[in-house]
Amino acid sequence: MLGKLFKKDTDSDGATTQGGEGQEGIITKLRSRLTKSRKSFIRQVDDLLFGERKIDDALLDELEELLVTGDVSVTTVEEIFSKIRGEVSRHELQDGEALKRRLKEVILSMLQASHGSIPWEPTPYICLMVGVNGVGKTTTIAKLGYLLKNSGKNVMFVASDTFRAAAIDQLEAWGQRLDIPVIRHSPGADPSAVAFDGVQAAIKRGIDVVLIDTAGRLHTKSNLMEELKKIRRVIGKRLEGAPHEILLVLDATTGQNALNQARQFNEVTPLTGIILTKLDGTARGGIVVSIAHEMGLPIRYIGIGEKMEDLEPFDPEAFVEALFGTEEAQ
Repeated sequence: MLGKLFKKDTDSDGATTQGGEGQEGIITKLRSRLTKSRKSFIRQVDDLLFGERKIDDALLDELEELLVTGDVSVTTVEEIFSKIRGEVSRHELQDGEALKRRLKEVILSMLQASHGSIPWEPTPYICLMVGVNGVGKTTTIAKLGYLLKNSGKNVMFVASDTFRAAAIDQLEAWGQRLDIPVIRHSPGADPSAVAFDGVQAAIKRGIDVVLIDTAGRLHTKSNLMEELKKIRRVIGKRLEGAPHEILLVLDATTGQNALNQARQFNEVTPLTGIILTKLDGTARGGIVVSIAHEMGLPIRYIGIGEKMEDLEPFDPEAFVEALFGTEEAQ
């Protein structure tokens, strides 16, 4: 697995793909990685819209059902079609192409409403990473560390998921691979003490960004709540304003369960953003829209593959164009 994550992206000629590609390059990359959603969910939308059918309530009902099966939540679908049905009734949308274009516009507006990039300042910038076990949280921390380091940041990992010895060992292994320092204690140690030591070390060493791994045991939500409150309180005493970011890592392949996890974690601690992993592995990419709209939280990054380079800053325009764009645009 570690070997896979360190493979370089290559094009069809075997040349290494360079980072920093423009939006067209990002759209092309996303289009190829969102193949499952495009071939399933979006193709059904196209089949429904591009024919001789009249744009009426029956067709809109079918389109609503398709969006729900694509993991756009019922609440979000209702919001989308509260706009579209009125426009259809006023004869503003008279064919499938116009309807699809308007659907893209409404979805894009929902994604843009809460969108924003992370400033990564002041330094050290303290980021708590939360999420249930099994969503790829520790690997995502490694990918984010890799991305930040390649952008010129000094990064530190902190292993505050002391409940699982494997989590500590895994984070330390990533630190060694990426040449990123890791602050750790023994399994079972107080997570807030580890976090405090991490912030302390970051201040002394002039670290730019600290990524703190935390436990994710939603079945003991009260314990998790107290643990996260204590971590925030302790590091806030050491560094005013910390933590600056609390990012929830979600697995896109779990569909509506990911949305439920977001709601639960947001009850436990106020989130500042979402990282959605494994988007390349789901045929129902609509979960992106539901999470952004219903949670009112920015999607900061998306995971679209196993390699280190496959964690991308989320770009709403590129995402919507990649998902809904025509094959001829490739």
